[in-house]
Amino acid sequence: MPPLGAWSVGLPPSDLTIHKMILTQCAVCATELGSSLGKKCGRCSTRYCGPECQVQHWKEGGHDQLCKPIKKAGGAEQYNANKKYAEALAVAVEKCAEDTKGQTCYICTQALHWKTKEGLVRMCACRGTAGFAHVSCLAEQAKILVAEAEENNLEVFKERWDRWQACSLCEQKYHGVVACALGWACWKTYLARPEAGGVRIAAMSTLGNGLSEAYDNESALPVMEAELAIRRRLGDSDRNLLTVLGNLASTYSKMQRFEEALPIRRDVYSRTLRLQGEESHKTLISANNLASSLVNLQRFKEAKGLLLKTLPVARRVLGENEETRLRMGWYYAVALYQDDAATLDELREAVTTLAETAQTARRVLGGAHPLADAIEETLRNAREVLSARAEKEELMEKHDVTAEVIDAIARFAVKKHQVSVLGTTVEGTYAESLRDREAVEAMTPGDA
Repeated sequence: MPPLGAWSVGLPPSDLTIHKMILTQCAVCATELGSSLGKKCGRCSTRYCGPECQVQHWKEGGHDQLCKPIKKAGGAEQYNANKKYAEALAVAVEKCAEDTKGQTCYICTQALHWKTKEGLVRMCACRGTAGFAHVSCLAEQAKILVAEAEENNLEVFKERWDRWQACSLCEQKYHGVVACALGWACWKTYLARPEAGGVRIAAMSTLGNGLSEAYDNESALPVMEAELAIRRRLGDSDRNLLTVLGNLASTYSKMQRFEEALPIRRDVYSRTLRLQGEESHKTLISANNLASSLVNLQRFKEAKGLLLKTLPVARRVLGENEETRLRMGWYYAVALYQDDAATLDELREAVTTLAETAQTARRVLGGAHPLADAIEETLRNAREVLSARAEKEELMEKHDVTAEVIDAIARFAVKKHQVSVLGTTVEGTYAESLRDREAVEAMTPGDA
């Protein structure tokens, strides 16, 4: 295998050598500038492809009014982060408004934040009246904890950093738009830090994951590519590079770029397995991600083989209630029931697995969690497939015919024909005609 520093599957050539900032385009024409092309406003560092766009932005784009506020905010990158955070915060508060009515923040104990006047959010596993908070309070809490860890060189830095991503009460990671708002809060807090210090890269990672959680994958992708380029240039460890590559592949997958995601996930899984062993949480996550890509590309046999090997390990190491284990059970059931070659027993196994997984997901993650919703929807679909297959096999046995004959009859029954219903010729299907006749025959005298 090539070294990870040279790993390039799925990445455009420019992204292998250029460190991308969050703002990488001309503010006027959106020309890609990388890290050093073009020119900057001498006051606020807004970037342009050349003097023509800079003059146009000043005269027609409103930069003459924005230049000083951008400078005051700390430059174009900081100004953009502040603006994006405010937008993400508003979206998160609105999304949580119904759930947070009449509640107070568990940190400041107020309904409205004393300074920003923002409302409350909650997208974790807390129940009842627990877990409601202001994003500003969550961000301030995380900032204080991380500062203490940095100042005192504490070994619990990673644990402290997790406060940017996970609830301190239930310890579940925030999801959806709340994760996105916290991602922007984190990035705007640390973006001015030195690149080599680690904190700035960690903030970039938190932002990329937050954007992905909110399904803003077009924005998440350049952030993750920037993180990968920085870590590669700084000679980061293989473990960290594999994590970023895994996140990048997940973003490709969410953008329906399945063919690009698959080779990355294969490589990440094989390398992580070799580096950390089969019982590592990272290995199990990468196995689950690879199975997801295989299912998306309808390579069901390979997906089932991988999951049959790794699911017992996940149950033993992580337990039945852990999120990665739940996802693995979900993908295994999908690989079973979506396979056209699945037997009736395999379809029953898929439904049983999904029912058990859905129940556990609701109990552990909460009914509002997107994973719980997705598993519930998959369960409904699998039940429909099982019902249709059971009915088909019953007909095959009853009439002693093959599946092909049943399929041909079904296609014929739903095709539009000129049919007779109660002596009247109309356009319809034979199946509809049969149902109409059976309904009339079932009527008691006088109903017709």
